[in-house]
Amino acid sequence: MDIHLPLGDISGAQGDSHAAVVRWLEQAVIGLNLCPFAKAVHVKGLVRLSISEANDPDGVLAALKTELQHLASTAATVTDTTLLVLPRAFPDFFDFHLFQGEVAALLRRLDFDGIFQVAPFHPRWEFAGSEPDDVENGVGRAPYPVLHVLREASVDRAVAAFPEAASIYDANRRKLRALGRDGWNALFAEDASSKA
Repeated sequence: MDIHLPLGDISGAQGDSHAAVVRWLEQAVIGLNLCPFAKAVHVKGLVRLSISEANDPDGVLAALKTELQHLASTAATVTDTTLLVLPRAFPDFFDFHLFQGEVAALLRRLDFDGIFQVAPFHPRWEFAGSEPDDVENGVGRAPYPVLHVLREASVDRAVAAFPEAASIYDANRRKLRALGRDGWNALFAEDASSKA
């Protein structure tokens, strides 16, 4: 069973994963300004948070197809972007990384290539050439595997409004190096203490 919740509404058995993803979005992505485009859609309530119970690639592809079709049939003024959260799938980052080829193939099969793009996040995200504990890996980390479905038109508008968009990646890595591992971990300290 998949559960679709608007951000800010914590309910049912999915409350823990929902709360963790909202905290990551608000504390890291928006709070550290890792994505300068995220705050506006979040404040306007245009982010859909979908938590999937899928635990294998076929189930994840089915859930992703549902989310792509939902965005295709919904105005951007209602839902601009979707975070598909996968708490039961892809515990291994390498498997998740390889799965992105299937994600790209699904976009092509559905004729959504150039209409949507999917940005992956994973709790064990590791950039090529980095060590697993490098704080810069936080740029690609989320509390659970997440497929962030974005509208290409929205990305184009955001990039046009932010002329230095190409510098975001390097700026984020510098920001996380300055923050350090202790600073990064402090963002989520409340989550850790509430689970103890």
